[in-house]
Amino acid sequence: MKKKFTLLLVSIFLMFCPLVINTVFADQPPDPGGGPGGGDPVGGGSPVGSGLVIMLGMGLAYGSRKVLRLKKL
Repeated sequence: MKKKFTLLLVSIFLMFCPLVINTVFADQPPDPGGGPGGGDPVGGGSPVGSGLVIMLGMGLAYGSRKVLRLKKL
């Protein structure tokens, strides 16, 4: 009985989830105004490069740890 109830709740959630997502994206974005050129670059000038370096460094540290642990076995 509990399994049927859980399946029913999951089914209802999956049925109504697209309706909620559809209402979130229903409005058009506002007009940015202004003429072409000037202002911030596309993406708002976010520092993507430094985040990439941090992610690569963490991946390198994780991979080297896994290799060292593999060599110990």
